[in-house]
Amino acid sequence: MNTDIATSLSVLPHGTPAMNVLLVFGVLLSFGTLGGLLAARVRWLPTITGFMALGLIVGPSGVGLLSREALDGAQVLVDIALGLILFQLGVTLHPWIALRNRALVVTSLVEGGATFAAILGLMVWIGSPPVVAVLAAAIAVSSSPAVLMHVAHELHAEGPTVDAAEALVAMNNVLAFLLFSLALPFALRDSKVGLETSMLLPAYQALGAIAVSVAVAWVVTRIALLTRTDEHHFRFALVVGAVMLSLGLALAFKVSSLFASLTLGIACRWLQGGSRLTRVQFGGGADVFFIILFVFAGANLHVHEMIKYAPVALAFVLARSVAKMASVYGCGLAFKHPHRQSVSAGMLLLPMAGLAIGLVQTTSGLLPELGAQVSAIVLASVALFETIGPPIAALALRLSGDAGRAAAAPGDPESVPPTSPPTAPKSPSKSAAGESA
Repeated sequence: MNTDIATSLSVLPHGTPAMNVLLVFGVLLSFGTLGGLLAARVRWLPTITGFMALGLIVGPSGVGLLSREALDGAQVLVDIALGLILFQLGVTLHPWIALRNRALVVTSLVEGGATFAAILGLMVWIGSPPVVAVLAAAIAVSSSPAVLMHVAHELHAEGPTVDAAEALVAMNNVLAFLLFSLALPFALRDSKVGLETSMLLPAYQALGAIAVSVAVAWVVTRIALLTRTDEHHFRFALVVGAVMLSLGLALAFKVSSLFASLTLGIACRWLQGGSRLTRVQFGGGADVFFIILFVFAGANLHVHEMIKYAPVALAFVLARSVAKMASVYGCGLAFKHPHRQSVSAGMLLLPMAGLAIGLVQTTSGLLPELGAQVSAIVLASVALFETIGPPIAALALRLSGDAGRAAAAPGDPESVPPTSPPTAPKSPSKSAAGESA
């Protein structure tokens, strides 16, 4: 009898049950939804702010419902969410159409160069080592697609400014990754890594991610050709499968999973033919990914580091914001774009999150000591941008006049971007991205 009782008790949990991925998933969605509902009651407040606020409350800096270890164990959820968002961003950018769009290319290069130079100068001025300054400057070029896409969806925003901002954000993230890959060999050499490894490792990570994404894109676009017009649900499943496949292969081959997801979208747009794969709308399911991403971001906010590095982070935020807005506005003047749309497009580039965090993690994984210096400043700045980014994005969309266009009545000329065919997917062509870059 005693043996039976002992055996029965042995299967019961000892003490408080440990958090697992499913519990974290449930907490993120449940509390995130609550935060979004509360934020929705305030007319001017984006729901992203509510997601992050509830994440901060349940996270390690709040009541501690989600520990740092539990969040680390659930990182795969964020990778999937961010991968799907980056795919959605990538499909807005056809590589050849984008390269033929002079306004988009010039604006992207000028804005990226100005941001890199501004942060590089700031970091050197405050006394950071040159290698740290270069890596931080490369990371600062990136912009957050998730904030732009979620706030635009929430405000029913559609039009030339949204199209231009999406194209510029995609170009920003590609440029940031390439600059980071160019800077990484110098960082590795500075840390006494061999010359051959210093040169080959960044090239392998960049080219490997592109190879993975192109291979997956070729396979899934061929499969998508078999679907009929009314089989949207199959194409949605195929997109999710493609992103998961690219993330898994990137992990297996030790290349950048975030860059692979972004280039997967670009490659699918390039190879799509008649597959209609890039026109897949995630619908209400997209909210799941956004909630996970931003509640997780709120839970991961390092309040102590934000306070400790506040002066430097504020300077970083100010320098980056001025560089992006001034350069985009200047290019807008040069290409004779409307002032309001140029200002709005610059504001929409300010949020910084997913790719920046991924590049910081890459630095920390390869060079722990150097990564600690980069992450201290960049993550504190990311925390500020994640806090102020959603309200700024909402203001920009209202200022541009794109907010509410997607909700216009059918047949209303304001319901679609000017000069864009009604059935075409968003693309950074001259008629869209060029209008307000």
